Amino acid sequence: MAESESTGAGAAGGAAREYRVEELAEAAGITTRTLRFYRERKLLPPPRKEGRIAWYGEEHLARLRMIAELLERGHTLGGITELIGAGESGRDVAELIGLQAAITEPWSDETPVHLSWADLTAAFGDQLTEANTAESIDQGYITVQEDGITHISRRLMDATVSLVGEGVPLAAVLAASRKAQEYADAVAEVFTALIRDELLGALSHTEDLAPGEAARLTEQIRRIRPLARTVADAQFTLAMDRRVHAEYDAVLSRDA
Repeated sequence: MAESESTGAGAAGGAAREYRVEELAEAAGITTRTLRFYRERKLLPPPRKEGRIAWYGEEHLARLRMIAELLERGHTLGGITELIGAGESGRDVAELIGLQAAITEPWSDETPVHLSWADLTAAFGDQLTEANTAESIDQGYITVQEDGITHISRRLMDATVSLVGEGVPLAAVLAASRKAQEYADAVAEVFTALIRDELLGALSHTEDLAPGEAARLTEQIRRIRPLARTVADAQFTLAMDRRVHAEYDAVLSRDA
């Protein structure tokens, strides 16, 4: 009765509700074992002790709900611990979460497409070989299901079908794709290194971030993202101009 009276008295007196460990776990939708694990990892502040009874408050429930939301977003427990530590040190956790979201949110807006085996046979005919299929899987573009395949990019799939339709062998398209992927990774590394070295060096020590710095970096990254795509597109088209003219001049020289 003493435990119930303590909780009830707090509610009657207008104070925030308090929970025993089992009640807190139930309210948060987790097991008591998980709750104790979070407490051992110091993800929760210490409870109020009354004799041998540990009482948790609304702030503990809010913390557990925040942990659940961060886990759902893909954060690790280690990262959550760092964010919580930042908040307890006076830094804005919401700003740090926003910065991480700006850094890790997808650059690609590609939409996947599913094709049946009949669709693939119509598009590629006898070029739909085990070797070509294995190459596509190895490049990470397709996953195979019983009724067909799913390609991660409708645009790339449409381009592949069109190139084969123009008479380019599927094996040659896949070989070019592998090289293009390697070069694209190298270009991406140039930009990530630029941003990492020139803008995000302070993130290796988030405790050193000044107030408002995470929010400033977030806005800066959101401005830079479209610039990177613009530079990459401009560099590619200029390179195509150079290569096409060089190839054309070489052809003219051979004819002469």
